[in-house]
Amino acid sequence: MEVDGQEAPGPLQEEEGFDIEAYAANYSGHARIDRLLFAAEKSVGRPLELEALKLAADALKKTEDTRRYAEVIERIGGRAGAQYAMDRDWVDRVERMAAQKQDRLESELNVAKSNLIKESIRMGHNELGDLFYAQGDLQNAFKHYMRTRDYCTTGRHVIHMCLQVVKCSIELGNYIHLSNYVSKAETTPEAQGDPVVQSKLACASGLYALEQGRYKAAALKFTEVSSELGTSYNDVIAPQDVAVYGALCGMAALGRGELSARLLRNVAFRELLESVPEVREALADFHASNYTSCLNHLEKLRPQLMLDPHLHDHVAPLYQAVRNKALMQYATPFSALDLNAMAAFFNTTAGGLEKELAALIASKQITARIDSHAKVLYARKPDQRSSTYQQAIKTAEEYLRNSRALLLRAALIQHDLIQKPSGGGGGGGGGGPDRPDRGEGPPGRHGRHRGDRRAERGPRFDRDRDDERGGMFSSLMGRLGGSSRGGGGD
Repeated sequence: MEVDGQEAPGPLQEEEGFDIEAYAANYSGHARIDRLLFAAEKSVGRPLELEALKLAADALKKTEDTRRYAEVIERIGGRAGAQYAMDRDWVDRVERMAAQKQDRLESELNVAKSNLIKESIRMGHNELGDLFYAQGDLQNAFKHYMRTRDYCTTGRHVIHMCLQVVKCSIELGNYIHLSNYVSKAETTPEAQGDPVVQSKLACASGLYALEQGRYKAAALKFTEVSSELGTSYNDVIAPQDVAVYGALCGMAALGRGELSARLLRNVAFRELLESVPEVREALADFHASNYTSCLNHLEKLRPQLMLDPHLHDHVAPLYQAVRNKALMQYATPFSALDLNAMAAFFNTTAGGLEKELAALIASKQITARIDSHAKVLYARKPDQRSSTYQQAIKTAEEYLRNSRALLLRAALIQHDLIQKPSGGGGGGGGGGPDRPDRGEGPPGRHGRHRGDRRAERGPRFDRDRDDERGGMFSSLMGRLGGSSRGGGGD
């Protein structure tokens, strides 16, 4: 965030005391490797880059992902000594064992398919998906997990399939599939009574909403996570991340009432907040309107948050939204505010604060005026009396317009001034099929239709009749206009 033209600290200006090893210890599996590589990518040319790459190489050597291991060793480029040189023997051995295992699993799957054993087919696809996932081949893993869908026979099978697809979707960034399979798992009866499964699904939905920039929805989803989640989902997200994401999105998007009910008075979420004291203090200060302390806590957290792969792109808009909300809540109770005093409270200059307030006024988030000469912010309260009168006048005009339309329609029907279809069909005011048209009535006393008698009278009779109707219509409109004007005058 820029305040009065000062450049905000970037991802390379990390805190001196940041412990990348302790940070990586909060995760397991692919999540640990992904976060280490992301931290190295955002810290190119800094000591943190090499340290993160070394930790990633150590973690990859415990997996079967030889492709990423080779990429990390290449990025290290001999800067860490012989210990982090390419281990070709290990790569060949792992690839050979993986190829043998893949051939065996594919053979077993083909046998299960020929025997039409649904459970064996499901397990075969699952094992192949696990093999490809361990090798870092997420696309093939995703395909095999998806294929188990047709062979799931219990609710537990459906939940396991959905969670595996969701995990691959998060790593691939394919959030469309994530949303679909989270919804499918949530509707499974076995998931309703399992708080751990519910918490995993809430985490996935929160990440999906965060990725889309729907911060309020993300905050509400993260606050649904139970403390029973523990470390069971560390291969995707850690409990500390849930607390950080939920608190930041809540401060940026929730009102004071929701913030208190969903975050501060939520026992399960408060337990998650205990693992990140800095965020807990920032949240408490924000709710207590101690905005200076809150913003200082957030600035200390910024370098670490910029190394988070899920939050990195949202740090700037979230921080700006929190600051804007702080400015709005601070200015709300006052009719006039000294900009110099307000600038000192928010640790900025009067000129910088004036620009921020002008942007909020332009976006209609604050209803106020700025006296640039006197450096005073004046609140603009809406004129309730004038708005009430305007609403009453608008309602009366609408009532008169509707009344005139109703009177006109009733008069037209009364004087039979409605055009009817020629074929005698329904529609308009000409009656339905049970009401014959004027030229198709039953025979009269002399055995002739009314239409026949009208035809004998000739076209002159029709013209006279139309002229008579036109005169009646003009007279009627004149009376209606006069009566409405007279009613309006009363």
